[in-house]
Amino acid sequence: MIDSSDGPREPLLVVADVHKIYSSGTHALRGVSLAVRPGSVHGLIGANGAGKSTLIRIMSGVETATSGTLCWHGEAVSWTTPGQALAAGMAAVHQHTPLVPSLSVLDNVFLGRKESIRWDAARRAEELAALCTRMDYDIDAHQTVGELSTGGKQMVAILQALARDAQLVLLDEPTAALSPHERDVLFRSIRRLRDQGTTFVYVSHFLDEILDLTDHLTVLRDGQVIVDAATAGVSKQELVTAIVGQRLARVEQQNSTTDAATGEPLLVVAGLSSPGRFGPISLTVHAGEVVGLAGLLGSGRTELLEAIYGADRAAAGSVRVGALRVRPRSPRAAVRAGLALVPEDRARQGLLRDWEVWRNISLPYLSSLSRRRLLPDHRRERQVAEQAIEDLGIKTPSPDAPVGELSGGNAQKVVFAKWLYGPARVFLLDEPSAGVDVGAKADIIQLIRRLARAGQGVLIVSSEFEELLGACDRILIVRRGQIISERPVADTDLHELTALASGL
Repeated sequence: MIDSSDGPREPLLVVADVHKIYSSGTHALRGVSLAVRPGSVHGLIGANGAGKSTLIRIMSGVETATSGTLCWHGEAVSWTTPGQALAAGMAAVHQHTPLVPSLSVLDNVFLGRKESIRWDAARRAEELAALCTRMDYDIDAHQTVGELSTGGKQMVAILQALARDAQLVLLDEPTAALSPHERDVLFRSIRRLRDQGTTFVYVSHFLDEILDLTDHLTVLRDGQVIVDAATAGVSKQELVTAIVGQRLARVEQQNSTTDAATGEPLLVVAGLSSPGRFGPISLTVHAGEVVGLAGLLGSGRTELLEAIYGADRAAAGSVRVGALRVRPRSPRAAVRAGLALVPEDRARQGLLRDWEVWRNISLPYLSSLSRRRLLPDHRRERQVAEQAIEDLGIKTPSPDAPVGELSGGNAQKVVFAKWLYGPARVFLLDEPSAGVDVGAKADIIQLIRRLARAGQGVLIVSSEFEELLGACDRILIVRRGQIISERPVADTDLHELTALASGL
């Protein structure tokens, strides 16, 4: 239902009964309708997988809807490319805007704009100065974009949209990687431009931003509109409930241990920080304990895991596994100390897709499976792989099958298996069940609990807070690079985690 109570203005953009069904059968949008009015900031929010990104891609011409209509200035449109939407007056600013780092601010702002007359650098500099005045933002036109901060690049992307006379600007998670100061500058510019008549659709996981900045909001859940109303008329509790739904407030932990925190401190992180990314952060994971990191996109959770593992060369602070202090900025030293990382992007960082299952599993500890630590012993490698296939229930035709031929869930089990038969004592898991089916997800959670029962420590990042509630003993809430709260699983629920991570 579209609520028109916040003004009589005719909508600039109307989305009417839009469905999107992919060839895989995924029904990403299920009859979405909303209206964006001129001179407003329209918030678009929802949990991961709610359909926000799909809707933005359809609005901006990147994808086409399976059914339904878009009306722009009262007329039905059917954009099939982003260029068509841009020519009509709609520009999208994505989180990773495709600017050219080696070019100046001036060149990037006017990049790709068709010129009716010869390029005139002086005239373009005057035009850029006028745009900066509109935004109340000052920037060096001749500075190379690659030298700018993340916030500076974000502002260049907005200037680029304004230089193309955009009437509607789609901002997709614009503050995910911004500092508090950069966020304030961005908000001030958006408000100033809105008051001058520019319209925005603002996508964010941060609910405090939505409540602070937007005039109207739309909440998507499972591809459907749950709330569409003036922001002033929606309470914080209503917003959280709309996002998470009336799901169980607490997830029963059938496998949870009751004395997980009584083991020895196994992972001790003290004052760990990375400039512009997170910190300083301190935390402890005990033997037999599963600790969750609950945070939204851009909170610094993945960056923290990578720094603990030694993959961030700019990180400072100390990491200790048991009594052994890990040499900083060295993944090799981390592995020797007993740390294991299961990365979020398993295809790029966790597996060699063209290699056989047995080769992938033996890779981290190849020297210990080799004769005199020099000559690989393929027989022993295959024995370990066969044991892993049996222990984890990996569905594969044989150990000789390329990992790239396995399903997502079975490929993820191979990533786990790489670390299970070596000296790993602490597992760092980044979105361990992403992209796997329900059955494989349950198997992975059981595996995590099994590691804890065996006396190992687990630190897990997941966007699905229900998963953390089902797998963890404690949950640390990460927001804007800081741990802002700690909750025992028995004393929290989905609503509270969502509210804390969102900044409410």
